[in-house]
Amino acid sequence: MTGTELEVTVREWLRHDPDPTTVTAIERLLDHDDIGELTALFTGRLAFGTAGLRAPMGPGPNRMNRRVVRQTTAGLMQWLPKGALVVVGFDARHQSEMFAHDVAMVVAAAGGRAELLPEALPTPVLAAAVLERRADAGVMITASHNPKQDNGYKLYLADGIQLVAPDDAAIAALIDAVGDEGGSVPVAPLDHPSIVTLGADIVQHHLDQAVATPVLDARTVTSVYTAMHGVGGRHLLRAFALAGFPAPICVADQFEPDPEFPTIPFPNPEEAGALDRAIACGEANRADVVLANDPDADRLAIAVPSRSGNEFARLSGDELGVLLADHLLRHTSGRRQVATSLVSSRLLERMAVAHGVRSTTTLTGFKWVARPIVDHPEEAYVLGYEEAIGYCVGGRVRDKDGISAALVAAEMVADARAKGETLWDRLDQLALAHGLHRTAPLNLRFDGVDGMERRRQALDTVAQHPPTDVATGSAVASLVSFEDLAEGRQFEPTEGLVLGYDDDTRVIVRPSGTEPKLKAYVEVIVPVVGPEALSTAGRLADERLAVYLDTFARLLS
Repeated sequence: MTGTELEVTVREWLRHDPDPTTVTAIERLLDHDDIGELTALFTGRLAFGTAGLRAPMGPGPNRMNRRVVRQTTAGLMQWLPKGALVVVGFDARHQSEMFAHDVAMVVAAAGGRAELLPEALPTPVLAAAVLERRADAGVMITASHNPKQDNGYKLYLADGIQLVAPDDAAIAALIDAVGDEGGSVPVAPLDHPSIVTLGADIVQHHLDQAVATPVLDARTVTSVYTAMHGVGGRHLLRAFALAGFPAPICVADQFEPDPEFPTIPFPNPEEAGALDRAIACGEANRADVVLANDPDADRLAIAVPSRSGNEFARLSGDELGVLLADHLLRHTSGRRQVATSLVSSRLLERMAVAHGVRSTTTLTGFKWVARPIVDHPEEAYVLGYEEAIGYCVGGRVRDKDGISAALVAAEMVADARAKGETLWDRLDQLALAHGLHRTAPLNLRFDGVDGMERRRQALDTVAQHPPTDVATGSAVASLVSFEDLAEGRQFEPTEGLVLGYDDDTRVIVRPSGTEPKLKAYVEVIVPVVGPEALSTAGRLADERLAVYLDTFARLLS
């Protein structure tokens, strides 16, 4: 784009930008002749996909702002049936409520009906509301656990599940057409009769769904909870009270919603240091478990007293996933199913075989992990999980739900406590039955304007020159299988590589859907013959994991 073309594009955008804040930001860039920043903001536009939209807030078509939200909704309304009902929710991030209002005003202007959730609420409340209201679609304004400068637009369709191909491409084409046409998107006033705000009963509906997920009556547990400055706090306390649990001890300075996330460097429970305050509170109160939701409360992380009991240790997403599955499978019966994503541990599949239940492995994302709920309605959906601390318990909400998962996790800890066990004991029992499965992620970020290109080159390097032999101590593991997920052999085509080695180690390398990041997921499996072999198997697994992580870190860097 030449300088003249860029200025024409920017000036045209300014004419139709409904937000004085972004108008001022663009005018400032024009006054300073900041061609580099203007080029970044106005070359191309945010791509709408199965993850919807998620990006930093700011002016122009490459950022999250009111005009982008309006254009996105206008494209969506062209795809939905005439007179469509759209339920709209929002979290407590900067501009979330304003973006939600923009969605509702475009829906009404396009001849549809918009129902707004009554306040900033967890994402699973919106997911549940889509089914309860028999809506044609649901839009949640949230960036989940992204940095504070981000926001997003998450779309559910009438089945209560996030959209998948080919619907994403069809909607994206209509959104692009709206953007190409230029001009202002028609909006109705916020007090239009086709825009209503739902009452407290829609919030209660999700609570009722969540409280129905526990399967036992074990309730004696001391828990500590952090909302991480998100919207989960009050909702989780109500859920615990309704389910009959003692009220958690809350991390007070992280309880209230705050879009600045002042006490944590990154609002993601998986990040190092994110649970420090909650763990300190757990240790001070001799708690049985620490529970943490991410800012929109669709994910759950937990920490429990370590094996030594001297401090708390955080469970990985895979460890919590298989523990929840073990708890639920042991205490339910009938025709059942479980599901997990390709990048999660293979242990769930082995457990499912032992219990005689269906196990489905899917691509990453709950748009896939939740789909067996509708594909196999004759079987009770016990649990779907992803290693990235997402858990769907019971299938009443067809997405990950950090509130209902917290209830089941608390019940699981209470049950173990009543039986004189720890969660570590239960993990050991699973290792004895199915082999020790140890997983670890490798996250590489490619910052800078060429970040996405460097990410592509790193993935190409693995595809063209995969490590064929990996020395793990006294043994050498050889590559025995290789799959490029773009070929679509098992799943819908997607970016990613799956490498299998003859020591039963699996490595999956895939790009993040929304960021210039590559992730490598490593899983080693070590057979365990008798309780006395557990410690040796653990050391071997840790050593093998470290070698594979180092090998792929050097290759991808």
